[in-house]
Amino acid sequence: MTIFGVPTQALFGQLLIGLINGAFYALLSLGLSVIFGLLNIINFTHGAQYMMGAFAAYFLLNWAGLGYWWALLVAPIAVAITGIVLERLTLKRLYQLDHLYGLLLTFGFALIIQGLFRHQYGSSGLPYAMPAELAGGRNLGFMFLPNYRAWVIVFSLAVCLTTWYVIERTRLGSYLRAATENPALVQAFGINVPRMITLTYGFGVGLAALAGVLAAPIYQVNPLMGADLIIVVFAVVVIGGLGSIMGSIVTGFGLGVVEGFTKVFYPEASNTVIFVIMAVVLLLRPAGLFGRAS
Repeated sequence: MTIFGVPTQALFGQLLIGLINGAFYALLSLGLSVIFGLLNIINFTHGAQYMMGAFAAYFLLNWAGLGYWWALLVAPIAVAITGIVLERLTLKRLYQLDHLYGLLLTFGFALIIQGLFRHQYGSSGLPYAMPAELAGGRNLGFMFLPNYRAWVIVFSLAVCLTTWYVIERTRLGSYLRAATENPALVQAFGINVPRMITLTYGFGVGLAALAGVLAAPIYQVNPLMGADLIIVVFAVVVIGGLGSIMGSIVTGFGLGVVEGFTKVFYPEASNTVIFVIMAVVLLLRPAGLFGRAS
């Protein structure tokens, strides 16, 4: 059976790949949007922190004997702590300055982190086995659905929607948003705003590390895995709208699917289609699809 001259199995196979890539785009762009929307920092270290999450899972397995399920919990916390240290020592000095200063500083940290890991472990990927509980897959008739990839899509979507709900629909989220606009007023209510900002940055970093753990069994653990992805993720954030939580989620999954279908119908454009869409969006709606003009 074919659709538009393309075999059904190939079409749905690329749809699955698109959803997988979209899951990682959404998680990473969500972390970037949380950090920018609440802290006004363009965190270029995000790709390196995604890579650190994958390496943390690898270390936990080989050094501590902790498997995948423990890594989902421990690795994001461990990487988030390194992010908190980074924020306390350097980034907190830049909140009142132009965005360019934060971008340059975090870009420098990204190069340092990637360089250190590349020097120690080289550029080749390190294998990380997927959990036995999610091995195998299901034959749906029109395609074969691997269990682990289905898990990644569902789990990523659940994390993204939960984050959106907490920030947009709860009292904690209202405090976070208020702290970015009028920190003195929020401080007057007895809330420790600097601590809230630090924990928010740590949470955004933890989302990147969580994506790294999810990616490890699929893409292997590689010091450059974040560098290859972060430019695309920034394009996703720009298209969705800087600081827009729901924009990051919808755009991340949507562009992953668009990229997947492009590989079927016009493979030559699959590596550039997201950037073409970004250029069109910037021309027609500079604030992004879900962003609001300042």
